Amino acid sequence: MAEGTDGPVPLGDDARRRVDELIAYHSPLAHRLTTERTSYQSQMIPVTSYILVACCEAFLRYPEAVRTITDAMDPHQVGAAGRRPGSRINTVHLWSIANFHLLGRKVLSQFDPSLDRPERTLEVLEFWDAAARGFRGDGSRSADDSGGTIRVYDDDDVVAQLATSAQPLADDERAEVRRHLASLVSYLFLLYFDTRVGTGDTGPYDLGALGLGPPGDTMVVRDLYQMGRSDFPWSDVAEDMPYQHLVAGLVLRGVDARITDFGTVVTDPEDYLDRLVGLSLFTTDDAAPGELRPVPLDELGAVAAAARTTERALYRRIARMDTMEMVRCGAEVYFTFLRPFAEVAGVSEAIDWTVPRDVAPPMVDLLVAAGESVSETSLPDETPETYYLPTSTP
Repeated sequence: MAEGTDGPVPLGDDARRRVDELIAYHSPLAHRLTTERTSYQSQMIPVTSYILVACCEAFLRYPEAVRTITDAMDPHQVGAAGRRPGSRINTVHLWSIANFHLLGRKVLSQFDPSLDRPERTLEVLEFWDAAARGFRGDGSRSADDSGGTIRVYDDDDVVAQLATSAQPLADDERAEVRRHLASLVSYLFLLYFDTRVGTGDTGPYDLGALGLGPPGDTMVVRDLYQMGRSDFPWSDVAEDMPYQHLVAGLVLRGVDARITDFGTVVTDPEDYLDRLVGLSLFTTDDAAPGELRPVPLDELGAVAAAARTTERALYRRIARMDTMEMVRCGAEVYFTFLRPFAEVAGVSEAIDWTVPRDVAPPMVDLLVAAGESVSETSLPDETPETYYLPTSTP
């Protein structure tokens, strides 16, 4: 997009129609995902408050950030780089690039309509469009487009490796695996400040149709991200986690599964782990990009025990924070959803990830207060078509 001295030039009619088309794509999808999601209202962390702060920062700053990434690497190629195990370029991060900006637009434009500059929103949404197409590789842009599927591994051997390495589970082993997986999910939920983005599901894979298992067997692939120390300052308590990243192949029998754009599996029957018949476990630590290194299943218990120990230390760390420190930390989790894309393009250090930065302190206080008065489980008042409004007439 051509730029003037103060950023992108105002839009012509065709470009305005394009941004409204992209907004209209996201509006019903965001409405439905928000309505359907199962939420947990934290008793400690002000989740809604930090989401509002992070999204307002994304509205103000993502246009420049995606411009920096795009100048370094084609967004389609950036998205395609996520088509491998262990990559944090994934479906929930992609969904969030567009929707964090749009939610911030929704909030801040109520206070100052002049901030709603369609040319800036178009930059973010065009970046999302290209990166999402590159990530999915089948012409679609979301799991919603493909009936709840996210099958993104470039190499079919990865799927075969995960499926054929799965060890069958007896009833007592299944119960033990469930406990260990629950411990890891609980730990990552807290590490990512009461969000689910520490785990991500892809698939499902019909193993019978692929010749990798009997008819009726389905595999869901679960990534467990950044379990050890990372860029998050509070993650120093995770120094002793034995793995930074794990990939689990969950083989389910007699389960109808779909994956949402939040990277979460939804199944019929709902208790899919009761029908877990096989499990494989790998890591991408110390492996070449896209390669998997086997992890013996008998190590899962030790990893889960380390997670429980770390979670207790992390809980004590967070409990000592005041509200604004929690807001800053949670906002950092959300705002840096764009960071994996910048890392692939080699420009992560060129972007300031400090948050909050551009939202004025009085507005931050207002957003925090607003978040404290609204339950995270509240359903949207808008219709699917008006969840995000189109641009105003020029």
